[in-house]
Amino acid sequence: MYNILRSAHSGWRYIVLILLLLAVIKAVSGWLGNKTYTPGDKKLNLFTLISAHIQLLLGLALYFMGDWYQKDSSNAAVRYFKMEHISMMILAIILITIGNSRSKKVVEGVAKHRAISIFFGLALILIVVAILLMVKSVPGKSFFGMG
Repeated sequence: MYNILRSAHSGWRYIVLILLLLAVIKAVSGWLGNKTYTPGDKKLNLFTLISAHIQLLLGLALYFMGDWYQKDSSNAAVRYFKMEHISMMILAIILITIGNSRSKKVVEGVAKHRAISIFFGLALILIVVAILLMVKSVPGKSFFGMG
C-alpha cells in the first residue's frame, strides 16, 4: 500500500504544479490586464485547490505510514522529509486555501485575480524552494524528483 501511495503522490505532484502554474499565470494576466473574473478562472482555481488538498492527503498518509515522525533527524535526507518538506508543503497549501477563500470574498474581478496571484504565487515559490532544498539534501534527486 505504501508504494502505491508513494507512486500516486509522486505522479500527482505534476498535476498540482501544472494547475498552480496555470492559475498563477492566468491570475497575474487578469490582475495586470484588468480582466474580468470568469467562471473558467473560478474552475481553474478550484481544481488547483482540490488537487493540492489531494496531494496533502496522500503526503500525510505517507508521512504517518512511513513513520517519518519517528526517524532520526541527523541525516539531511531524513530531516528534509521529516520536517522541511512537510512543513513547507502544508504552508503552501494553506496559502492556496487562503487565496481561494479571499478571491471568493471580494466582488471585483481584478481583486479576485490579485488575491489568487499573491497567494497562489507565494505557494508556487515555496514549492519551488522546497524542491530545490530536496535536490540539495537528498543525493541523487533532480529538480523533477527523478533519481
